[in-house]
Amino acid sequence: MTARPQLLTLTDAAIERIRNLVNRDDASGRTLRIGVKAQGCSGMSYHVEFADAPGPADEVVETGGVTVYVDPKATLYLLGSRMDYVEDKLKSGFVFSNPNEKARCGCGESFHV
Repeated sequence: MTARPQLLTLTDAAIERIRNLVNRDDASGRTLRIGVKAQGCSGMSYHVEFADAPGPADEVVETGGVTVYVDPKATLYLLGSRMDYVEDKLKSGFVFSNPNEKARCGCGESFHV
């Protein structure tokens, strides 16, 4: 039997950004929940939100001292992905490197598998 690849890895930059977000006073006791939504010109987009606790079937990813939850409906789309946090002069945000993507839209906001 072949072992399943790790669901999601986080870069050091993503870990640090998550740590900063969840340690704010208004986010105490929360973490991030990651999923995908039917949206955008390519069909799917990544969705990141605050969560107080995992959903009943959420996958729990713990790494680098942070915990994130993954929506079970997103598991097959995210399997083997890497989550990074990138800042440049014009924008900042979480960026996903996903081996399951077949294509991205021109603006980079949505993908399809």
